[in-house]
Amino acid sequence: MATSTAQRTGIWIIAIVLIVGTLAGFVAMILAPQNQAADSARLEKVYAKYQKDNEEYQAKVTAQADELSQKYYGNFSEYQNEAGEFDKDSVKELSTRDLEAGSGETVTKDSKYAIYYLGWNPSGKVFDSSLDDGKLKAPLVRESEGNWIFPGGQQGGVIEGWEKGILGMKIGGVRELTLTSDLAYGETGSGEDIPANTPLKFIVMIIEKPETIKQPEIPKELMQSYGG
Repeated sequence: MATSTAQRTGIWIIAIVLIVGTLAGFVAMILAPQNQAADSARLEKVYAKYQKDNEEYQAKVTAQADELSQKYYGNFSEYQNEAGEFDKDSVKELSTRDLEAGSGETVTKDSKYAIYYLGWNPSGKVFDSSLDDGKLKAPLVRESEGNWIFPGGQQGGVIEGWEKGILGMKIGGVRELTLTSDLAYGETGSGEDIPANTPLKFIVMIIEKPETIKQPEIPKELMQSYGG
């Protein structure tokens, strides 16, 4: 049966569409690896810059910690042998003992400052300390109530006994804190050195808040590439 002009035109249109579609798919197959390579190269460049920025950040943090250690180690290290056994049943309330009066501003609930510390349990076991093989670790920094910056840049809170026991100190001062268990780690405890319902003692030294070193943010492109 002979085809009409309209039918022949329709056939040609379908053929052209199929050819164009095939060519488009072929071009896409050729370009896909090139696009992937370009995306990978761009991500590698972004990552390299982030890695460099992070290394510079870590170097600044280490330099600052070393500078503060040189300034305060001699003073704080005098108290490293203060830890000793104490009767946990005798601890009925928060108590403080000033070992050294500071000369700076008085600490209030709104104060910003940094702290070096030494903590021990009733058996006299030191479970954590800013002292580290002849130097001081980076101090903990208080930005506001419940908002502390830990070495490494992590943010979080500290035990309630610190927030309460440090009030009234002056910057530069050293104080011994005796905390009831509910002002420390309470019924949960914290590891084998701090069982549940354990009172604790700390020596804390308050210093001026050091300059904030901004931590580089992870680029959005990297976050997205890892499904973030």
